[in-house]
Amino acid sequence: MSPRGVAIPDLRERLFAAAERVAARDGAAALTSRAITAEAGCAKGVLHTHFAGLDEFVAELVLDRFARSARQAQALEAKVGHATVAENLQDVVGALLDSLPPAVVGLAITRPAAAAHTRDGLRSGAPAFDAIQHAVASYLQAEQHVGRIPADSDAATIALALVGTTHHLLMTGSPEQTTDSTATVERLLAALLPR
Repeated sequence: MSPRGVAIPDLRERLFAAAERVAARDGAAALTSRAITAEAGCAKGVLHTHFAGLDEFVAELVLDRFARSARQAQALEAKVGHATVAENLQDVVGALLDSLPPAVVGLAITRPAAAAHTRDGLRSGAPAFDAIQHAVASYLQAEQHVGRIPADSDAATIALALVGTTHHLLMTGSPEQTTDSTATVERLLAALLPR
């Protein structure tokens, strides 16, 4: 337990990681401010010192993980011409699907205050699925320029289909569906990417 009054480095990330562990291990019902701070080894009230409550905390966790996934998607640019197009896209989709435990996603969409805070963050420009879709489309266009996918491929539509499917899998998934999600993405990429 961190001593009272001592600044905790990277507190926000520490609390987020603790919440993910609690949700993954014990489910959405176990995700309380007390369980999160206990898992993080912090004082009981520290979450409420930095967030207006559990709903704001959950929304901020979701927004943070979406922003991290958007940064990972932007890194596709450096992969142009390397590995296969499908492998590069599978890496990004896999990272997005692993970005949040399904229990946290469930809380973010079923708790009205958390859902409202998440929507407000997205409306104010927090990166999420639209940023990921744009990064995927830009990557596919770059792969077109180097001749790894046909010039007449519709990069924007491929990106929309891939990111839309990923969004669906993330929002409706469960820990047991990881293998099914991976297989679904592989089938989708096989259908979308011209050979």
